[in-house]
Amino acid sequence: MKRRQGKHSFNHERWLISYADFITLLFAFFVVLYATSKADQRKQAEAAASINSAFRALGLFQSASPAKGSLTAATALATSQEVPVTPMNVVMGDEILGSPEVQQDFERIKRDLEGRLSNQIARHVVALRIGREGLVISLREAGFYDSGSAVPRPVSVTTLGQIADALRATPYDVRIEGHTDNVPIHTGQFDSNWELSTTRATHLARIFIVGHHFAPARLSASGYAEYHPATTNATEEGRAQNRRVDIIVLPRITVPQAPVIPVPLTKPAAIAAVIPASTATAKATTKPLP
Repeated sequence: MKRRQGKHSFNHERWLISYADFITLLFAFFVVLYATSKADQRKQAEAAASINSAFRALGLFQSASPAKGSLTAATALATSQEVPVTPMNVVMGDEILGSPEVQQDFERIKRDLEGRLSNQIARHVVALRIGREGLVISLREAGFYDSGSAVPRPVSVTTLGQIADALRATPYDVRIEGHTDNVPIHTGQFDSNWELSTTRATHLARIFIVGHHFAPARLSASGYAEYHPATTNATEEGRAQNRRVDIIVLPRITVPQAPVIPVPLTKPAAIAAVIPASTATAKATTKPLP
């Protein structure tokens, strides 16, 4: 007698167990992705804010103006960290959103310099303007430098001293930029306009520091050769305007770290160390008494 084969029972709902496990794992996966993405946004905001600050300090970065109401990465980071966003640390596109006090301060400094430098402004060797970077004091080559030289003329000592003294009394950082026209230069001292523009900027920074006790932490210097022209290089007048040194008062305040030790030189001696006296002056000082 054949044994009856029993039928195997089959549960049609077993797939729900596998499906539930799959959904649980998928949920955990997306939770991890979400947490990672939030951390990456924070790191990206920090990196973007650092790059933006560094490039703006060097004058190399000019971002396009975003849509009205949008903020930069620095503002987004400050908001995510629940740090109050003050008008001094928010930048929107190319426009500086400084506080009204800063704008008024720049206007006051500009008026002060206009009074000190009225003769130079009238002769068109000094120009003042408030732009997106800050207060720009433009020194034309014709009034301060011989062609191809990085050392200011001795007759410009008084003007440079007036500018340094006026800016030293402010709390703002200062960037000195050297600029040239597009005419190539190749001398025994300078192989290109890069060297000339950079040396002019760094030499003027040294005059501020050594000759006028300007805090070094507040200064930066850079050279741009012919690549940041103020106007066209197609005419002689335009090239003359492009040969300049710009002193830019930045809407940023340096936090004082330590008192600056004065340079152990008197002002005339310190200036003479960085600006050589003219030939006539040298002869007059070395002429023996009768």
